[in-house]
Amino acid sequence: MDLRGLRAVVVGGASGMARATAELIVARGGRIAILDLATSDGATVAASLRGSFHACDVTDFDGTEAVLEGAVAALDGIDVVVNTAGGALLGRTLGRNGPLPLAAFRKVIDLNVVGTFNVARLCAWHMSRNKPNGDGERGVIINTASIAAFEGQVGYVAYSVAKGGVAAMSLSMARDLGGLGIRVNAIAPSLFRTGQTVDMPAEYQQALTKDAAFPRRLGRPGEYALLAVGIIENPMLNGSTIRLDAGQRLPPK
Repeated sequence: MDLRGLRAVVVGGASGMARATAELIVARGGRIAILDLATSDGATVAASLRGSFHACDVTDFDGTEAVLEGAVAALDGIDVVVNTAGGALLGRTLGRNGPLPLAAFRKVIDLNVVGTFNVARLCAWHMSRNKPNGDGERGVIINTASIAAFEGQVGYVAYSVAKGGVAAMSLSMARDLGGLGIRVNAIAPSLFRTGQTVDMPAEYQQALTKDAAFPRRLGRPGEYALLAVGIIENPMLNGSTIRLDAGQRLPPK
């Protein structure tokens, strides 16, 4: 899919990997609509990229549908969605104070799994109305999993289950939507320099990445963006969850 004239919705685009992806899409000729929390820098980022900002909490499932309608209208359609919304919760299955509360577990599932699926299904509906391009494509969906989906660590059972669910969507959803010319992939990053890790002391960064093959450092948001754009441009990438981890495998703790 050609990035020139591409219409992309970027969820979580106010910062980090999603922001870098929005910037790269625009640099290569595409247009963007950013969805992020009302408290984020989304409006400023969108203005700098000549895009539109739409305040959104993906755990407000009905509200997300209305927000996406506005974002698609602002772009006059949608070709791609890049969905990075998610988050973790620290808590063992059984802790000192008893079992992990179901409410806490459900909160992580709602944010990562239900929120991701909701955005994907709604964007797929809009994409299904597109006229196919020369390769028969109508759209591309990129979700964000984590290497925690495959090597769950102590205390992150909810997060591992959630990101495992995002990874599991890729092939099934791609098969669901293949007849419409809509591709679905997920990116599973290791630790990246986003959010709380940006100001992390160098010695902590080294400790967290010592098991990587190469490079032994935190990932950079632009490296996620390069993979996202590669997925968009390459029509043979479909139904996969692609690790972006420098060969790192997470230890138990």
